[in-house]
Amino acid sequence: MTHNAELDWRDGQPFSTTFGDVYFSRTSGLDETRHVFLDNNRLAERFAALAPDGVFTIAETGFGTGLNVLCAWQCFEEHAPPGARLDIVSMEKHPLSREDLARALALWPELSDFSGKLLAQYGVPGPGWHRLVLAEGRVTLTLVIGDALDTIQEIDTRVDAWFLDGFAPSKNPGMWHPELFSAMARLGRDGATFATFTCAGAVRRGLAEAGFHVEKVPGHGQKREMCRGVLIKQPEPEWEAPWYARPPLPAGRSAIVVGGGLAGAASARSLAARGWQVTLVERHPALAAEGSGNPQGVLYAKLSAHFTPLTRLILSGYGFSLRTLSALLGPDTGAWRSSGVLQLGFDEEERKRQAQLAAAGLPEDFVRAVTEKEASALAGIPLSSPGLFFPEGGWAHPPALVAAMTDHPNITVRAGQPVIELDRNPVDGEWIAVGPEGPLAIGSVVVLASAADTADFDSTCHLPLKRIRGQITQARATAGSRRLNTVLCAEGYISPERGGSHCLGATFTFNDDGTDVRDSEHDANLAMLAGMAPALHAALGEARSGPQVEGGRAAFRCTSPDYLPMIGPVVRQEDFVAAWPELARDATSRPATPAPWCPGLYVNTAHGSRGLVTAPLSGEILASYLCGETAPLPSSLMRAVHPNRFLLRDLSRGKLTSR
Repeated sequence: MTHNAELDWRDGQPFSTTFGDVYFSRTSGLDETRHVFLDNNRLAERFAALAPDGVFTIAETGFGTGLNVLCAWQCFEEHAPPGARLDIVSMEKHPLSREDLARALALWPELSDFSGKLLAQYGVPGPGWHRLVLAEGRVTLTLVIGDALDTIQEIDTRVDAWFLDGFAPSKNPGMWHPELFSAMARLGRDGATFATFTCAGAVRRGLAEAGFHVEKVPGHGQKREMCRGVLIKQPEPEWEAPWYARPPLPAGRSAIVVGGGLAGAASARSLAARGWQVTLVERHPALAAEGSGNPQGVLYAKLSAHFTPLTRLILSGYGFSLRTLSALLGPDTGAWRSSGVLQLGFDEEERKRQAQLAAAGLPEDFVRAVTEKEASALAGIPLSSPGLFFPEGGWAHPPALVAAMTDHPNITVRAGQPVIELDRNPVDGEWIAVGPEGPLAIGSVVVLASAADTADFDSTCHLPLKRIRGQITQARATAGSRRLNTVLCAEGYISPERGGSHCLGATFTFNDDGTDVRDSEHDANLAMLAGMAPALHAALGEARSGPQVEGGRAAFRCTSPDYLPMIGPVVRQEDFVAAWPELARDATSRPATPAPWCPGLYVNTAHGSRGLVTAPLSGEILASYLCGETAPLPSSLMRAVHPNRFLLRDLSRGKLTSR
């Protein structure tokens, strides 16, 4: 488990008490950064030479105060062509708190425009992958919190320039290791460069053995020498499971997104921010007409202390959703409120789970255990259970978020237009979405983000998607119920008042295709509330015979067998079986046959009841595939959400045959 940096401020500058070293030069940290990392990676020259839609990737060992990232960003803005993009991935074992980061960056007022934008998105840096979208999507920063030797093995990217930073080898010998240098060579593009302040012999030899040409050059200030180099010999590629490999990049930069809910809107937004022209097609007359149409959705992070793939996905998605909501909806729109979320320990098993999670070492600013008394004070109403409090969580109006994400000049919305067929032109490879009256849109790629309807097409009919009906209840707020300050969650949830009513629910009804609103499910939701918070249930019924139901809404959650979403490229079932028949005989075999992708066809679905947490980040996952950028999740999680995982499982178990 990682922990925040422990600092001693000496003469107004940060000093690491863990490593006994400074973060930057006491005399001129800014000039040192520009000399060591920018000049010796020739960034200004290389940025200027980028193609109009080119991407340049920097990887850094040691985010520290973010000074290197901000200087690279500033240099990029000054020299790169307008359509180019900067992709940065930075590893950090001991992140600074937001307060310490702000104090450190205040030393450089000339970077205030950049540091202000970074600080606006730098929240609680818990363990894992954190995706920050900066400069309206022109710059992305993937901040990886964890030990560099561990995390670098899970990074999925191709690097143009390395900032080999971190504390000096004598202070932090655990980082400067041959495994790090080998991973740098594996991830580097042809001709990838590196620069580092150190000239330690072990570092020079390790980099040379990994395939870099290494040279000593003048250092900065009183530092006589430093090192820089270029990758001249890439290692032999390791075997990569072809069913998880990245497909070739598309030739064009236009996309058809089918589905106007959170997943479709996020897909469209991430591509539009990168300069793609996107047509978003929705069969209903308006966006967010199905599962994303509820009046209040909860930013709800139910986690496991064992850090399962779902928990790790939620940790990354939760932070990204917070940043997205703050950037697109803001605090004063009535569409998003960071009220905090209380997860109540409603029975012994749940209290045990919560105790394990509270001991897992997550930052207290992210989640903390509270007593029954503390929970009651936070909620503003009497509660009879202890719980976990997520201070940054809250509720949002999903239709407003969908509207904000699709409000972009590169996105064209075509509502009331069902897609009944997808055709691909064999000459130019363009996709055509066809409706009842003819063609609706043309694009280089298609993203199917229409929940369970994603499986309605020939290429995706094998996806194991299922619908689960859920009904929410809207109950009229009263003077007593308006005292509710936070979202309450147990076996269901209730949100603070919005527009004169509370939203509570939701039911889980299997094998039911109805969307009618039912009194029996209102009763179930109110019974859930009575068990979770009896005082609030009574407050809703004050001066009447009981809570007054003002309305409700039924929709379908779309889920997968393992309750993880499906995000990524598609292979037809028959093509999967034909490509790798040996997997049916030996699941451990390592076939070399490339994946027979459906060129340019992707899916984004099965977000279940967690769409507000996982869907916004899903757009960045797709963009990393389609734009050749750093994946926003570790490789193991990218595989865990890949659509091919179920075909692989079934073929390995002998359940599939060619049609």
